[in-house]
Amino acid sequence: MSEKKQGGFHNKMQMVIFLLSLLPVLLAAGVYGNLPDRIPTNWGFDGHVSYGGKSQIWVMGGMGPFFAVLFYVLPSIDPKRQNYRKFPKVYQSFQLFLQVFILIMEGIIITESFRPGTIRVSMVVTAMCSILFMMLGNMMPKFRQNFFCGFRTPWALCDETVWNKTHRLGGRMMFAAGILGLLGAFFPSDKVKMAMLIGPVMVATLVPYVMSYVWFRKREEKRE
Repeated sequence: MSEKKQGGFHNKMQMVIFLLSLLPVLLAAGVYGNLPDRIPTNWGFDGHVSYGGKSQIWVMGGMGPFFAVLFYVLPSIDPKRQNYRKFPKVYQSFQLFLQVFILIMEGIIITESFRPGTIRVSMVVTAMCSILFMMLGNMMPKFRQNFFCGFRTPWALCDETVWNKTHRLGGRMMFAAGILGLLGAFFPSDKVKMAMLIGPVMVATLVPYVMSYVWFRKREEKRE
């Protein structure tokens, strides 16, 4: 399939993404022999830490290549594949940040496996998720109609104007939710961190979904 049909992702940035996706695997391979038999795998907002067998480090490591291949393939199977040519830099920037996110998460697991308590995990993870939401909020207005990225409501997929309005609103709200989550990351209470991260994101997800329907119905009424 030609570069044009693939969405224009045969470039240096895509190669960087693929190479970066291998780092978690190489890191896991490098430390696996020295890891304790049980490693931390989940940190609850109540302060509880769950542990699992050290082989689970391969799950985190494997997420890098998995998502690199997945996001590379998606444009070629999307019925609206031609639209990816309209936002390739945004699409690849998200992939790049996701790979960095995975690498940092694996680094946290490895560090806490060897020296528990070294990292304030709840603060770091909350801050990283918040930055991800801010990044998504900034990107969303640039998304074009597709079946895999953004607010893929049936009404937005049917009407390009509704799609654009939905993503402008969703982008602003997601960015604001990220700011609130980032502020919450520095509160001492883990419950406050969770509330300031999850609550705003839920609102930022629900409101654009509802407004997508409202805008679609208004346009349908005008056509009638």
